[in-house]
Amino acid sequence: MKGLAQQRNFKIQTFPGFVNFLYSSMRLTLYERPATSSRPISEKPRSSMNPIDVLKQNTVSFITEEELTSRLKEDRPLRVKLGCDPTRPDLTFGHVVVLRKLRQFQDLGHQAILIIGDYTALIGDPSGRSMERPDLSKEEIKANAETYMDQVFKVLDESRTTVRRNSEWFGKMEFEDALKLARKMTVARMLERDDFAKRYAGNSPISIVEFLYPLLQGYDSIVTEADVELGGTDQTFNLLVGRALQKDAGKPEQAVITLPLLLGLDGVDKMSKSLNNYIALNDNSKDMFGKIMSVSDEVMWDYYRLLLLTQEAEIETLKSAHPMQAKKDLALKLTSQFHSKKDALRELEQFEKVFSKGRAPDDMPIFAWKQLAEGETTRLIDILGSTGLFSSKKEARRLVDQGAVRIDGERCSDPNTEVARPKKTEIVVQAGKRLFFKLLP
Repeated sequence: MKGLAQQRNFKIQTFPGFVNFLYSSMRLTLYERPATSSRPISEKPRSSMNPIDVLKQNTVSFITEEELTSRLKEDRPLRVKLGCDPTRPDLTFGHVVVLRKLRQFQDLGHQAILIIGDYTALIGDPSGRSMERPDLSKEEIKANAETYMDQVFKVLDESRTTVRRNSEWFGKMEFEDALKLARKMTVARMLERDDFAKRYAGNSPISIVEFLYPLLQGYDSIVTEADVELGGTDQTFNLLVGRALQKDAGKPEQAVITLPLLLGLDGVDKMSKSLNNYIALNDNSKDMFGKIMSVSDEVMWDYYRLLLLTQEAEIETLKSAHPMQAKKDLALKLTSQFHSKKDALRELEQFEKVFSKGRAPDDMPIFAWKQLAEGETTRLIDILGSTGLFSSKKEARRLVDQGAVRIDGERCSDPNTEVARPKKTEIVVQAGKRLFFKLLP
């Protein structure tokens, strides 16, 4: 290994060099065939509820309640850790689930420790993945991280939040320290992870560097002296590694709390940007309101439960009302929290105008006919493609083929339909349920 490093002119004296050496150069894999700007959201705990009952609300696992109860009796602010890798520029409603739990801790007087994983993002969290994550440059990670602060403080109390970047310690770690950390976990233990086990059984590559990720996340807990760590159910293995490393270091083990994964707009898979079934905290009020309204009636109650912390008794009362009204109330409340009440009421009015009354919205993009004389025609697919409102002509063609495109209210099912430029009047085009635009003469 030393000879190969020298041959390729690598420096592996430091931990960053070690990670880059494995990840960018060797790409070692297990590939053997197995034998056969709103104000922060605050949900103050009800005075009638015990703090531990507040913290257990909506949780999946609580490891362990006895340990956390004991620490709560120490009459000091607990250090509650949450890690976020800036692999994307914006956060989604899926992140809000765990951020709301962190806010509950803050409202009880505890300190949030927010880890921006600008170093672990170089590896990529393998949790729930069926393949390796794509590489990100340091510049991309830095740009993504810069967007996180404004977003998380739409939920968290900034005065009770300590923000750390794990490059602070991993960027200085030497290779010898990395080797000592790597000895804390066996390959057999790593392969107990469900996602690793499936990839190994399916002959899908697992890079050695991915094995380091849980160790790095766990080491964050040692550095920050975490009393509690939060995460989704897909993070359970990583969170328990943190406990194991703390115990090995002779430190108190952090309590671990996992929360459900929020289903995305398709109602099938967890909310994910890669699956395009997400609502982003950075969505404008129109898109946010419209996306919430597209959630299925069944999944809607999870949004009430996990995003608004609505109690079960209240949910049962809401279920007696019409589902459409309950969904409008959900969209109004969530859009108000991440934008403003005025914005949310405007989007409600526009939604009702479009979907209840069958009329076009007041506010829509406007385009002019280009290089086309009065009476001349052009194909519908070319009009749609020229607006830049669609990711590709393929997407626009799919909407036309599905009968989801209308011109002045008339359905068009042929993407090659010739559309004539009118003499004076404007044309309103609708694509899908929420997209409208005007063509002016």
